[in-house]
Amino acid sequence: MSKKLAVIILAVCAARAAAQEPRVSWSFETLDGARTTESVRKAADTLEGNVEKAPGVRGLGLRLDGFTTCLRAPGSDRVVTGDEITVEAWVALGEYPWNWCPILTSESDEVKGYRLMIGPLGQASLECAVGGQWLACTSERGSIPLRTWMHVVGVYRARSEMSLYINGTLAASNKISGAITQSRAGYILGMVARPAKPSDIHRVRGTVAANFGLDGILDEVRVYDRALTAAAIKERAALGNGLKPDIAPRRLPTIERNPGRFGAYYTKLKYYPAWDRLWPVDQDPDIVVCFPGSAVRLVFWRGIRYGASWVSENESWMSDQSVEAWESAAARDPEGCYEHMQDRHCRFSHVRIIENTEARVVIHWRYAPVSAYDHTWNADPKTGWECWIDEYYTIYPDRGAVRKVSWKTGTLGDLRQFQETLALLHPGQIVSDLLEKDFAVVADYAGKTAKLSYVDDPDVPPYGPFSWDVSQPYTVQQYQFKSLNKPFICFEPGNRMFLRFENLASYGRASGCNHFPVGQARCDGRTTMTSDRPSHCSSFPISDPVIHEKDGREYWAGLYGMTDWTVPEVVAFGRSWAYPAELVLKDPDVRSEGYDRGQRCYQLVNATGRPQAFELRLMAGASAPAVHPVFRVQGWNGERPRILVDGRECPEARVGLDRRLEGDQLIVFLPIEAKSPVTVRIVPD
Repeated sequence: MSKKLAVIILAVCAARAAAQEPRVSWSFETLDGARTTESVRKAADTLEGNVEKAPGVRGLGLRLDGFTTCLRAPGSDRVVTGDEITVEAWVALGEYPWNWCPILTSESDEVKGYRLMIGPLGQASLECAVGGQWLACTSERGSIPLRTWMHVVGVYRARSEMSLYINGTLAASNKISGAITQSRAGYILGMVARPAKPSDIHRVRGTVAANFGLDGILDEVRVYDRALTAAAIKERAALGNGLKPDIAPRRLPTIERNPGRFGAYYTKLKYYPAWDRLWPVDQDPDIVVCFPGSAVRLVFWRGIRYGASWVSENESWMSDQSVEAWESAAARDPEGCYEHMQDRHCRFSHVRIIENTEARVVIHWRYAPVSAYDHTWNADPKTGWECWIDEYYTIYPDRGAVRKVSWKTGTLGDLRQFQETLALLHPGQIVSDLLEKDFAVVADYAGKTAKLSYVDDPDVPPYGPFSWDVSQPYTVQQYQFKSLNKPFICFEPGNRMFLRFENLASYGRASGCNHFPVGQARCDGRTTMTSDRPSHCSSFPISDPVIHEKDGREYWAGLYGMTDWTVPEVVAFGRSWAYPAELVLKDPDVRSEGYDRGQRCYQLVNATGRPQAFELRLMAGASAPAVHPVFRVQGWNGERPRILVDGRECPEARVGLDRRLEGDQLIVFLPIEAKSPVTVRIVPD
């Protein structure tokens, strides 16, 4: 071979090799604070937000938190243009974006440029601005599974076609007759170019456009000025065979060590690192109530905006709606609904422990209903004071708690809702994992019961159609979790309960709404289409409870809990609260102030202000059973007494001393059940 021919061959080989190389490439091997180096031009590009390294398909990758992280590479000279363009990337997702979000985009003026996208239902898409509109070459939903390295490639040939490859296989292709209207805006990786609203929303006005990004790991992002062949793409896709990304499955918070004793505990619950990192909070922002000898917990957590959540022994969660208000259709500028769900940062939602003894725990949750715009409800134009809600949870060792909800009279208005059952799905969980097909049993205090179920068509007789004009006088509901302990609610007589059957088609998938819990999108309703993030489902039964008014405040109360009791046992428990046994006192120095359903206890006052023995008699009967009765004695001002029931020591009795500025209160919880009169004697030790 002549020397001249050898030179020519080497030149041709070099040209071919150069043609195979990208014009722009990020491998993320050099992550230095908020900078990374683009490999071809050696340009230092800016990383925004919470930046973290992660194992990639080759060396290091960039972990994207979905909230703040992105890469910006400005400059018109950076953008690859021409009649052939290939965009290539490796991506592994923790959850899907709120709406279409770019792996890489070069776009401007709404319809200039090109972008490689990930969709809210696990789709991938190459989108090109051709002839004043975006043309898309899109895969099927679910093409991008979670927690899996995926090789995604978009290939553009002007006046010919667009092709999309996933893991080396052609996923979609479209013929096109024009060419890209090029953008000179540089590149953005991992985040939308401008604020956008989530997909599948319920109300346009109840949703605010916001920035959001990809949640996962990005690696080996490349742009070529030629169309890679199918063979080359398949060869490159093989590089990820057998690799697993460093993304753990997500679950709502668990408690690593349950103390197994009754009490309320300040703590800091964790969800997953990127979400936890958003919160500018120090230690102990959350509260967990634990119960003796039980794995059941009552959780007040930021991710639920501090609404109370009952958690079973197998981590099944049940929460409830807050007081919700909304503007009428005639309102000039409605903002959707106002509720605690919209307070994503807990600006207006706070929780604290009021009482914490062996016999009773009291938690105070205070919040203002807000819209997706962070506006409070019904603000007085003169004073600036808006509607605020105070909820008190009076909790006892038997895993029962009274929820008392109150607000200043005149601040709430007439368009309102007070209760809505919220069964919560973990990421990756479907409805049939959580609920039986007969998902709820309802009852009244006479023992009449009915079931709510997943059925073929809930909108036709005998199941429907549903109407808000039709309610039932049921006062008890128990949700049929697939767990030993199941949540229940008991309401006062006079409650109106709205019943609705669920569609069987939604039983085998994630359903409901996933703007809540934990979601940070400014949205008052988003339909759950996948199981990538937590969701709340099966909201019915919904109750309209009895509203009381006293001392300038309105309020309602309900008896909540999570136990292994049967429905008849729950009915008896609820009846003992709704129709308490008559209490008879003989000692003239101790008087009764009646039974308080809002605390689930008999209110007694010791007029002497010092410990003294006294006796009381509960006139329990079949129509007014005594199930775990509780007594509060004001003016006790002493130490723990002895408790005798029908003349015998009751070692199971729980006694609490609530030390207050006004004096010590005695709380006595008796774990007894009686349908005949019971004598209780309280004796200073």
